[in-house]
Amino acid sequence: MTDNPQNSQANASLSDNVCFALYTAANALMRAYRPLLERYELTYPQYLVMQALWLQDRVSLTQVSQSTRLDMGTLTPIVKRLEAKGFLQRLADETDERKKVIALTVTGLELQVEALALKQTLLDKVDMQPEAVEQLRQLCLNLTHELTQK
Repeated sequence: MTDNPQNSQANASLSDNVCFALYTAANALMRAYRPLLERYELTYPQYLVMQALWLQDRVSLTQVSQSTRLDMGTLTPIVKRLEAKGFLQRLADETDERKKVIALTVTGLELQVEALALKQTLLDKVDMQPEAVEQLRQLCLNLTHELTQK
């Protein structure tokens, strides 16, 4: 090991950067999900919205935006596409008819059991112990929290 910056630069790799490692891992994960989601005619962001609704149905668009961390400009067309596919519907809020809530349809609810099994399908493709996967998840959440603090 040397203190010569030129020597360390010569041995450097793009993968030495955490941001590159996270970026390529996220891309690999999206590519792995793509063929699995195609059978349901879902994109990964649509799948995230569905997961959020499977956890909490009948919520506002703002609540879906907060849980998925998708901005409203991105989320609105996703919701419209999912509604056109018959997975969800926008309804008047029971407490305030001027507001809309996003609610799963029967078709959207039926999709839940089958689609949530996709997580295990992907986990079966990697040689990682459940503890390591959980540690990775926590590290990603911690990094997101740290980077988004105001």
